[in-house]
Amino acid sequence: MKILLLSRQPGAMAPFLAESTDAAGRRLRLGYVDDAQVAFAEAPFVRAERESVEALGHEVVRVTVRETAPADLDRTLADLDAVYVASGSTFALLEALRGSGNDTVITRHVRAGLPYIGSSAGSIIAGPDATPASLLDDPADGPTLTGFAGLALVDRTVIPHADGQLPPYPPELISRTLEQYADDYPLVPLHDDQALLIDGATATVIPSSP
Repeated sequence: MKILLLSRQPGAMAPFLAESTDAAGRRLRLGYVDDAQVAFAEAPFVRAERESVEALGHEVVRVTVRETAPADLDRTLADLDAVYVASGSTFALLEALRGSGNDTVITRHVRAGLPYIGSSAGSIIAGPDATPASLLDDPADGPTLTGFAGLALVDRTVIPHADGQLPPYPPELISRTLEQYADDYPLVPLHDDQALLIDGATATVIPSSP
């Protein structure tokens, strides 16, 4: 599998796409899964994130999984070069994936080789369990969830914004998250200028600049 899990900054995306696809200078088709952002509409961080993806110069295909039947998502993913799962509410995103049945569709395509890029919430849900995000995001955003199991594309849960520089996630909140969950869950804290790169069985924390 080819997976890139961002905390916030997008610097690692362009080289990841160049190395994990047969890009060779051509314009790619990137699926942009926006379910974590539905409640935030046109918030500045949503616009900034979308623009950072569009700035790569590829075609960006909006995907809202809660509104998409699994068979339709299957056809959409089959026609993409990579899928990007955006930041926002971890538990709203997880509910959208589980409730629609599209969690299994995305997992199947990624395991078959479709490159996966996650950012913040999109990185968290790629792990085995989103429970460690319960202090960072509100589990009530996913009211129909009966558990917080993630997609298990990777064997650890990303804790984004771990440098405590983003105002909603101050250092004391990051420290409390790590203290509360590190003994029971395999965690990878990522600063906002870092990413977790997974290539096959190898996982490496790499720089991801603004």
